[in-house]
Amino acid sequence: MNAYSKPPERPAVTDTSPASRSVHVVVFALFLVGAIARGATLLLAQDNERWVWLDGLVLLLAVLTTLTGHAQRLPLEKVLFAGGGTAFMGGVVMAVGAGTGIPFGAFTYTAKAGGRILGTVPWWLPLIWVVMIFNGRGVARLVFRPWRKTRHYGFLVIGLTGLLAMAFASGFDAFANKINHYWLWQAGQGRLTWYGAPWVNFLGWLLTTLLILAFTTPFLLNKKPQKSPPFYHPLAVWLALNGVFVAGTTAHHLWAAVGVTAAASLGALGFALSGARG
Repeated sequence: MNAYSKPPERPAVTDTSPASRSVHVVVFALFLVGAIARGATLLLAQDNERWVWLDGLVLLLAVLTTLTGHAQRLPLEKVLFAGGGTAFMGGVVMAVGAGTGIPFGAFTYTAKAGGRILGTVPWWLPLIWVVMIFNGRGVARLVFRPWRKTRHYGFLVIGLTGLLAMAFASGFDAFANKINHYWLWQAGQGRLTWYGAPWVNFLGWLLTTLLILAFTTPFLLNKKPQKSPPFYHPLAVWLALNGVFVAGTTAHHLWAAVGVTAAASLGALGFALSGARG
């Protein structure tokens, strides 16, 4: 090696030890059990207030399985950095939204939303952005897998992730607003709304997702030269969470939300499986 040659880069190490894989499998299994249990309580239990604590547990398990799953393919430090950045930016945007009505529309949190960070945003809300964006991006990568070597692949993935975020928000907002009563919308009388939410709300989810991805995508890129097999874990997490929304909205006869969430989930499943074969 001469004085002007560039030293070889040290390859980033993914957290794929047997212990790491075991932790990931256990957390994923617990998440699936929790999601199924929450769906069952929504459909069968008469008193939703008694089981609402399951929402927080399922969300925490969703975050853990999302991060440990991504750490099987990416360096752990990058996964944690991207996850922390996503939660921080999502929380900041939600705080701004609660104070100004921008970009989601005017709303106020209720006491049922739980403890708040610095008196502004419920503690669990920034975590929603982590599971939604990480797993939505994973679904988009499966859909566009046949085009992964094209120049526009990255933009296609980001764009579809934004659209999936809007679909996720349609079920999540109906669930959080009409079933758990976590916030109240202040849409004007006579305006076209989605269970009280103004339609600009979904534009806010789209734009916020695109903003977050603009900063976090570089940390979520797998730079290994070899071809990697399809990564189905985000699809499973995505479908499980939407399944909880479908169960809740079905139990409360919110049929538009049921239809949109179920259709988006089935469409994502079909296109993702088709793309994964490419």
